[in-house]
Amino acid sequence: MNTLVVSMPPHLKTKRTTKHIMLDVVIALLPATVMGCVLFGLSALLTIAISVVAAVLSEYVYALLSHRVWKDHAYAKRFWKEFDFTSVVTGLLLALVIPASVPWYYPLLGSIFAIVVVKMLFGGTGKNIVNPAIAGRIFLFIGLAAVPSCRAAIIGTVFSAAPEVGNDIFTGATPLTNFLNPDFGASITQSNLTDLFFGFGVAGCIGETCKAALLLGYIYLVVRKVIKFWQPLLYIGVTGLFAVCLNGFDFSAFLPSILSGGLFLGAIFMATDYVTSPKSDLGNVIYYVALGLITAGLRKATGIEVVSFAIMLMNIIVPLIDTYVPRRAFGYRRQRKEVK
Repeated sequence: MNTLVVSMPPHLKTKRTTKHIMLDVVIALLPATVMGCVLFGLSALLTIAISVVAAVLSEYVYALLSHRVWKDHAYAKRFWKEFDFTSVVTGLLLALVIPASVPWYYPLLGSIFAIVVVKMLFGGTGKNIVNPAIAGRIFLFIGLAAVPSCRAAIIGTVFSAAPEVGNDIFTGATPLTNFLNPDFGASITQSNLTDLFFGFGVAGCIGETCKAALLLGYIYLVVRKVIKFWQPLLYIGVTGLFAVCLNGFDFSAFLPSILSGGLFLGAIFMATDYVTSPKSDLGNVIYYVALGLITAGLRKATGIEVVSFAIMLMNIIVPLIDTYVPRRAFGYRRQRKEVK
């Protein structure tokens, strides 16, 4: 007797699969990845390679063990045939949200945690309740807090683009750190915004410094209809406007607040994750507005970068949003009132 598979309606088939969407995301991330390697050198390339390979192998090993490959020898080949590239995206995103010169075990442990604990233990692709890459980054922040220099790297005082001399690593405060510091806040508003946009000479994580590269990825995803154009813009805009309000309605704080830190990377590639964002348009509006308010508010309150924490918090609240702001039924049409 064949197994009857029941899934949620509407039952629409399309040639576009999860694999195709994930490949689009990888392509969209390539400009930021290349610029990260240009700005931070071979250490960035090594960090990216370790993170991606660790993520893919973690999913592969977990899948082999869970499917008892010693009994089903054909599954090892079947895995690669069904591979959907979600682990590649997770590993790449995780590498882009950490500094280039962290110890080699940082991307390794972060990717294993993101894939095995956050994704696979919850059922695999589409079952995770929070974004795996963000959870991996927060795991590094909390779990490896005993390494002071590396912990500082995750929260804002990160490894800069300065060259290495021997085994010494140059560190420096990020533009966001300066912006949030009351003693130095005024300096960033007078800094060269062009450098912030292109990432030249700016300290930061591998993929967050060059906003021009991130915008190229954003345009590609919008053209390919992977994301809606207004979603990242709403998040970024609300963050900037609320930062203006928190800085005494000083509109000179708008650009530094949105060009500093990982806001662009988080808004374009993480907050828009299908699995962990609301299903309805109204729910998405609530989601992105709340993200902007939380991000700007917590930045001001804590003095550190909080984009990852804000997105993870809202990921947890998404089921509540979907409960009270349900998606309109497929094919629903509002009934017209009869005119008497």
